[in-house]
Amino acid sequence: MAEAPTVALGAPGIPARWTSSAKSGVGTAFSPTGRVWFTISHGILNEVYYPRVDSACTRDMGLLVTGPGGYFSEEKRDAGHRIEPFEEGVPAYRLVNTAADGAYRIEKRILADPARPVLLQEIEFTPLKGVAGDYHVYTLLAPHLVNAGMGNTAWVAKHKGETMLFASGRGTCLALASSVPWAACSAGYVGVSDGWQQLQHTGRLDPASLRAEDGNVALTGEIGFSAGKTKAVLAMGFGATPEEAADNALASLKRGFPAAAKSYVEQWRKWQTSLLPLDRRAASGINPYRVSTAVLATHRSSAKPGATVASLSIPWGFSKGDDDLGGYHLVWPRDLVETAGGFMAAGDLDEALRILTYLRTIQEADGHWPQNVWLDGTAYWPGIQMDECAFPLLLADALRRAGHLPRAKLVSFLLMIERAASYIVKNGPVTGEDRWEEDAGYSPFALAVEIAALLAAADILDACGKAEPANYLRETADSWNDQVERWTYVTGTDLSSQVGVAGYYVRIAPPDTADAASPKDGYVPIKNRPPGDTDRPAEAIVSPDALALVRFGLRAADDPRIVDTVKVIDARLRCDLPQGPLWYRYTDDGYGEHEDGAPFDGTGQGRPWPLLAGERAHYELAAGNNAMAESLLRTLESSAEPGGLLPEQSWDGPDMPQRELRLGGPTGSAMPLVWAHSEHIKLLRSLRDGAVFDMPPQGAKRYIEDRTTSPLRTWRFNNKLRTIPSGKLLRIELPTRAVIRWSIDGWATSAESNTAENAFGVHLADLPVATAYADTNVIFTFHWLDADCWENVDFSVGIEG
Repeated sequence: MAEAPTVALGAPGIPARWTSSAKSGVGTAFSPTGRVWFTISHGILNEVYYPRVDSACTRDMGLLVTGPGGYFSEEKRDAGHRIEPFEEGVPAYRLVNTAADGAYRIEKRILADPARPVLLQEIEFTPLKGVAGDYHVYTLLAPHLVNAGMGNTAWVAKHKGETMLFASGRGTCLALASSVPWAACSAGYVGVSDGWQQLQHTGRLDPASLRAEDGNVALTGEIGFSAGKTKAVLAMGFGATPEEAADNALASLKRGFPAAAKSYVEQWRKWQTSLLPLDRRAASGINPYRVSTAVLATHRSSAKPGATVASLSIPWGFSKGDDDLGGYHLVWPRDLVETAGGFMAAGDLDEALRILTYLRTIQEADGHWPQNVWLDGTAYWPGIQMDECAFPLLLADALRRAGHLPRAKLVSFLLMIERAASYIVKNGPVTGEDRWEEDAGYSPFALAVEIAALLAAADILDACGKAEPANYLRETADSWNDQVERWTYVTGTDLSSQVGVAGYYVRIAPPDTADAASPKDGYVPIKNRPPGDTDRPAEAIVSPDALALVRFGLRAADDPRIVDTVKVIDARLRCDLPQGPLWYRYTDDGYGEHEDGAPFDGTGQGRPWPLLAGERAHYELAAGNNAMAESLLRTLESSAEPGGLLPEQSWDGPDMPQRELRLGGPTGSAMPLVWAHSEHIKLLRSLRDGAVFDMPPQGAKRYIEDRTTSPLRTWRFNNKLRTIPSGKLLRIELPTRAVIRWSIDGWATSAESNTAENAFGVHLADLPVATAYADTNVIFTFHWLDADCWENVDFSVGIEG
């Protein structure tokens, strides 16, 4: 393959940027041989991913049109756009882009070849003013083959006698071929010598600009349309070498678009037919259920079965460059378990089991899961969220209860389950970060997931004949469940007076500190706020997260504390939009556009989340308010863009056409959000069943029906209790063997208790202080047996009356 020697001017190009995160379509072949994922917005291709769903290879690819008198038009900016799927549940798309000035219409059909890693576009150009000969149509492609804009190389060359457009970076290559031979072509540096710049300034492509190396590059080729040829197929092939990419592209062209489309549609149709019929027709005419199931399946990995990324988007990508390599095309264990729940609700238990199997492969040795990872399990962000460490246990138990994880299979997951349970009991209940990945402390959501997960793990251990460790997990869960209100429920605050309630659950209470009488008396540093405007009293911050106590079976929906919290949530966080009510994540959230609509840049103003309408609908269903749950389903579905994709956030301000923001429409955060589509599917299933689909049964039985309480409280170095209620045992849990010397009379007398190691490597002893008088202190210290030394520090726990 001969490469053109001429190098374009302007290296390395302007700083690279990604593109809009508000997608109107996402797709991939339902086939492991395709290995190409694509996204669409503004009538053109955006990021294309290859060879893995976490590796973006392009920024975008659209058409430019020139004509007489210096006419210049870019379809993504200068045309109106319409998109529709080939058929329900099939993520292949028909696009119609009509020039705003009425000069032309471009019709496209886009899909990925199921047989090989090639993206196909069938394009038809129709002049609406003048004739075809008046216009020249060019494709403009911005390769980002290194999952970033800089560091790419592009060139024009021939392969097997055909002129093609090539790009490469870090061992990944693409080749763009056309069924109608290319006319003029160029390669250049973005913002300086790319085809857009050439056509805008000179009306033609520079024939000498045929190579751009190691920069932010772009490829441009004129599609050879004529009066007799107004339709062309473009094939973007990928491979490890330019030759492989070119051969793949040519093979797809030879096979033809109709054959690829037939196979693509049949494969998706077969899978959709296998799912439960939860279909409902929306007012817009689309089938939201089939959109949601397709979104879930589109975000799966073919290289790592069971892995699913959070979104094929980069929030506010048009404002971000190479410093944001991950975007949302990473695996979040939390989102992944939510996705598994969506697959289960739709009836695909096999996919849910594949997800659990993948989770087993990326679990850390100490039992926790990283905050988020690339497909190979490499951690991206360093945080630890206790909900993410607990969710996989709930998934394992849900599959077990569904009969899809019988004991013969269950034992293969036993080590994963024991490690995760061990991590939770050793490091909980405080979470390093809440589910919004921001603050440490006692979170009602994290607590609910942790407690429910310990109960689920206990049932699994019982099923495997491990009664003693199962009992310990239940004891821990009971103790934590008893303290949820002590940690996170407040009364007599200004906010409770304003709303007219006795009290409410806070969003999060900071970890115990010596200068606060209770965790909920402390301050919470709110992230994404301007400097100097971060800290808030814990009692001033509320969140719909408290409804997790109902969702996971720990509190009844009609519990007065829950009912009052719902009133506070609605008073502070409800946002009435054209589609219905949505909710903000929490008080003073800063993750969203600025007030003027400018993109989030580390600070901003949080906007309402559609998925929270789904969570609220599940609460209403648990409370017996089926009509309200149905109404919120419609609100959730109406929050989608016209093609049915659900955004992460919805705009709550006045229309700002210049920023593409309209009241109730998607913001620039992320769309689609797989988590939101999973919640949608689960809500459809819950409404069909008349009960919350994913509510674990253990907590409801134990705490709501049987009203189980705990006889003990636990002290650990990473959770040093200051007080316990009178009548409770004091359990001391330590990392290694010790003799505990303790006293309840200020060391006038003392006793000693030896620790015993349990199945989770916890060394514990229960101090029999249940009969001690109120307002006395239990004082204790440790003699470490392995080191043969004393701690030389006295610790104290007060006994409350």
